[in-house]
Amino acid sequence: MSTATTPAPARAQQTPPARRTRRPGDAARYAGHTLRYLLLVLMTVLLVGPFLWQLLTSLKSTGEPIYGPDTTWLPADPTLGNFGKVAEVIPVWRYIGNSAIVAVASVVTNCIFGAMAGYALARMRFRGRGAVFAAVLASLVVPFEVIMVNVFLTVRSLGLVDTLLGVLLPGAISGLSILVMRTAFLALPKETEEAAAMDGAGEWARFWRVALPSVRGSLAVVGVFSFLFAWDDFLWPLIVLKNPDNFTLTVGLQYLSGTFTNDQRVVAAGTMIAVVPLLAVFFALQRLFFRGIGEGGVKG
Repeated sequence: MSTATTPAPARAQQTPPARRTRRPGDAARYAGHTLRYLLLVLMTVLLVGPFLWQLLTSLKSTGEPIYGPDTTWLPADPTLGNFGKVAEVIPVWRYIGNSAIVAVASVVTNCIFGAMAGYALARMRFRGRGAVFAAVLASLVVPFEVIMVNVFLTVRSLGLVDTLLGVLLPGAISGLSILVMRTAFLALPKETEEAAAMDGAGEWARFWRVALPSVRGSLAVVGVFSFLFAWDDFLWPLIVLKNPDNFTLTVGLQYLSGTFTNDQRVVAAGTMIAVVPLLAVFFALQRLFFRGIGEGGVKG
């Protein structure tokens, strides 16, 4: 008896995968990405380049050129002697201490008074609130040079000329600090404060125990900007201060330009001394800083 054999099923023919055709919009998208990266690289060079040049110049020895065709970016023989020369010419530690007093005091006053004013504008209802808020906004667009003479006359009438308190007073609270804190308090849900009010908490308790701990990121933003503006200010301390013992660091560093006109290495070292505290404060508070920038972005 013969057995019938069934033919084996034919193998399915494997078709090669279709080639991905490039769409007309792909080239435009790639060109857009390339342009964005080129712009990022350009902005990085423009922002970081001068800082790196100053840093590397401050580390170069006297025999290394800093101008001309023979100039190199990296110092051949790095040295910290230029920083020592800065301390020999000016009492740099005294000036750093004066700047630190003004900057820290500015941070404290802006955080406290800016938070109080921002909370009042965001939560309290009182007559003239719109006018007060308009005045705060107006203070942001009026240059300080416009009101500088009146501010100086006020400081002189108070007897604060040639004092660190006179340097601090105009920047003790800024419109930017009030605006940042008002935006942060507006973004907070009202239900939490209403629950605290039902438990018997007064206005001050709701501000200090409920609202203020919820906007620590915005407080970090105010603190960083206040420290930066106070530490880096040059024009106002130059006008108010007369006694060299009371000079802030930015004012004291002007002596380097006169004493070491032909040695930009020492001038660069003095610049680095002034910049390092700003970088230290920013990197120490960067997590709270970036969180505070987005606190007012999403409401409730």
